[in-house]
Amino acid sequence: MKPHMSYLQKHPNITRSRVSNFVNDNYQWKDVNIQAVLYDVKASGEPHVQLKVWSAPGQERPTFEHAVKQEFRPAKVGQMFGPSWTTHWFQVHVSIPAQFFGKPVQFLFDSSSEAMVWSAEGEPIIGLTGGNGGERHVDYALTACATANEPERMFYVEIACNGLFGNGDYHEHPQDRDIYYRLNSAELAAPNPDAWALYHDMEVIVDMAKELPQDSPRSWQALTAANDIVNIFEHADPTSINKARSVSDAFFAVTSNPASHQVYAIGNCHIDTAWLWPFAETRRKTARSWSTQLNLMDSFEEYRFTASQAQQFEWLKEDYPSLFKRIQDKAKTGQFVPIGGTWVEMDCNIPSGESLARQFLLGQRFYKQHFGQTCDVFWLPDTFGYSSQLPQIVRLAGAKYFFTQKLSWNNINKFPNTTFWWTGLDGSSVLTHMAPSETYSAQCRPGELINGVKKHKDVAYSNESLYLFGNGDGGGGPLRSMLKRLRRMANVDGLPRVKQSHPREFYEHVEKTARELVAWKGELYFELHRGTYTSQSNNKLWNRQSEFLLRDAELLCTVASFGSKDSEFEYPAEELTRLWKLVCLNQFHDVVPGSAINMVYRDSDKMYKDIISSANRIRKEALANVCRSVAGTDLTSSQGLTVVNTTGWMRSDIVAIPAFTYANIFSDTSPVQIRASDSAVLVPVTNVAGFGLHSVSAETCLVHAPKHPVHVLKTDKDTYLLENRFVSVTFNASGHIISFYDKTEGR
Repeated sequence: MKPHMSYLQKHPNITRSRVSNFVNDNYQWKDVNIQAVLYDVKASGEPHVQLKVWSAPGQERPTFEHAVKQEFRPAKVGQMFGPSWTTHWFQVHVSIPAQFFGKPVQFLFDSSSEAMVWSAEGEPIIGLTGGNGGERHVDYALTACATANEPERMFYVEIACNGLFGNGDYHEHPQDRDIYYRLNSAELAAPNPDAWALYHDMEVIVDMAKELPQDSPRSWQALTAANDIVNIFEHADPTSINKARSVSDAFFAVTSNPASHQVYAIGNCHIDTAWLWPFAETRRKTARSWSTQLNLMDSFEEYRFTASQAQQFEWLKEDYPSLFKRIQDKAKTGQFVPIGGTWVEMDCNIPSGESLARQFLLGQRFYKQHFGQTCDVFWLPDTFGYSSQLPQIVRLAGAKYFFTQKLSWNNINKFPNTTFWWTGLDGSSVLTHMAPSETYSAQCRPGELINGVKKHKDVAYSNESLYLFGNGDGGGGPLRSMLKRLRRMANVDGLPRVKQSHPREFYEHVEKTARELVAWKGELYFELHRGTYTSQSNNKLWNRQSEFLLRDAELLCTVASFGSKDSEFEYPAEELTRLWKLVCLNQFHDVVPGSAINMVYRDSDKMYKDIISSANRIRKEALANVCRSVAGTDLTSSQGLTVVNTTGWMRSDIVAIPAFTYANIFSDTSPVQIRASDSAVLVPVTNVAGFGLHSVSAETCLVHAPKHPVHVLKTDKDTYLLENRFVSVTFNASGHIISFYDKTEGR
């Protein structure tokens, strides 16, 4: 049969529509376009695929060792599994039939949710993402070439009843509602490598025809090549595939100009440590996402993938030790790039300077211990603004480069630079780059590269840029198809040149070649996400309390450790480190700002309770030891009370003393002020030196006669007056302020 020929139409949009329909997975054309030949053969159901399932109770996330010991029941495609946040383990037996002989074989498992494939021996193999979104990845490779007598295989699939972005549209529904997920497929398939290669060719060529300037020669060349391929292809003629590929080969043979823009590409999957899912699910997301990337590294030698957040690596080390070992091995080859230098990708507005320093201390220490080196690139693509003290902390932590892209989302003032020096309050500077593609989740499409050059605000001074690709936020990472497209776009006329590399290579090249980069001094303010100083106020309160408590605890423990030669006090380094890790974890940029789901804050509340309880205990023990070894007295005695000022400046303040302690120390029966919440007696203590101790006794403490008394009285007009020597404030019966008079200012 003679192939149908169609020439370029007078209106090129008609031809663009035609070639787009050739690759699209739509119901109108999928039986005759390239989609029709992507798989040579498929097989499902028994005896080829046998499924059994065990459903974990409640929201438990059992280990492999526990799950495989349970009783499995028969399961089949079409069943629904749930509700949200539950876990279901499938035992899978597959027998590859004879018609697959000589072909690569995949197992396609679509649970409409996230999943992990495990070997029968308990090794995590690869993560899967079901559904029909752009993140879809449901294939697990069984063999590169099936033999005539393939053995039966048995493995497990652990499904989590949630998607990459939680459960449903978070703008419309709470994430703890009950959703059930359908098992859409569990089948064997033999992909046609030549057909897939043509498909990836066309993805790039069609997009170039669409995204390049419509009047440019290269756009017309792309459109002509794509149209010729459609003319040659016949779904019923397998030989037409390679004939069509000869056209695409000729198109890609025209290489890019050596002076064109250079793109440094790096894969990533930016897993939010908590957001639309709880911390416990993140521990599994890292395993699913990173196991997939390790498999891709075996197939693509040029592939470079980066992951930040030492906390996630530590979780992986605890939960999936063999997977962590594989990552360490790939890190040595340079394919897996640990990056960032911090414990988590933290918020930079709420945490104290000490907390920001601890983020680097904990992160860099972990990377040095487990990967043999610290990070020189501070990696924070997705947080809600950047404090002006960060450049100084970054440099002191041993890093000198900074990457983000978040400011490109500003909804009022677009940030004016792409590559620049960011200068902090003390004059420290870090070389900074914001990906001009304006995303950390690029999909390896020509349009992204083309627009990235257009949006590069400093291309006159630096003709290169970073390009982060891979599905992110909820994990997943780059897909095989992305890497296939990236190979085709590496050096082709019409696009910038692309190379995969460690981000450090990009920064070092910029340092050597860039001219006259500008400097930005001070805060990098983000103009989109609002309410980060106010949302989830309890979480913010406990964060600050934890910071203060740990600061006091560490100071007092240090003094207690060195205060006396006879002291037997042992510095609780391990416990303090554990508590700081929890504080830093909860400073993640979707937790302390208040943008996570309620489930996250239920977990966070428990962590803060743990932090505050343990830090209080440590502080109390250290304080008692300081009083004994330094002051030569107990914290409380019959002679009085010892007050310690842990700040560096002189303080006068109100001290709360438990009622029974007060009664033992102070025999005076004059009226005192009592705190309603716990009946503690409030005692004024004055002029305690910074880092000093002060003894308070009945004789020295002016309990009954404060210098500046407060008067409270009810006026004739049903209002209330609260007055001291500084101000006079009048309230109405509802507690609203109706008058505020400043006595010092006289108004």
